[in-house]
Amino acid sequence: MKAIFKISVPPLLVLLFVYAALSKLFTFSDFDQQLHNQSFPSWLADFLLYFLIPAEIITALLLCFKRTLLFGLLSSAALLLAFTSYIAMVMLHFWDRVPCSCGGILNQMGWSAHLVFNSIFLIFNLIALYLYTFERKELNTSLP
Repeated sequence: MKAIFKISVPPLLVLLFVYAALSKLFTFSDFDQQLHNQSFPSWLADFLLYFLIPAEIITALLLCFKRTLLFGLLSSAALLLAFTSYIAMVMLHFWDRVPCSCGGILNQMGWSAHLVFNSIFLIFNLIALYLYTFERKELNTSLP
């Protein structure tokens, strides 16, 4: 079971982040409009507009190489935790209004389905992170 997570989770995360980045990039004006329709300040929407796409691409790249995989899993977990937390806050009516969900295939999902989807990827990510961290500690303690 450990091997399945270690082999399958990083490529799945690469696909998720490449898809997310490309869907934002190819519909950049829609992405801009969607961000500015969210419940956070305009300055934050402006920052996220230019931060998220590179962050998702860099995260996907980090997940592709053994040397950077652990950092990629950390970065991926941070992004997924941020996205999942935001969705949970929307669902808990943290803000006065519920904004539209963001683009791509995921815009066909409701907020609940999106929360489940992100939560599953976050859990898989955390399991893989644990397995790789545990393996690294084992290697370090077995060295003379």
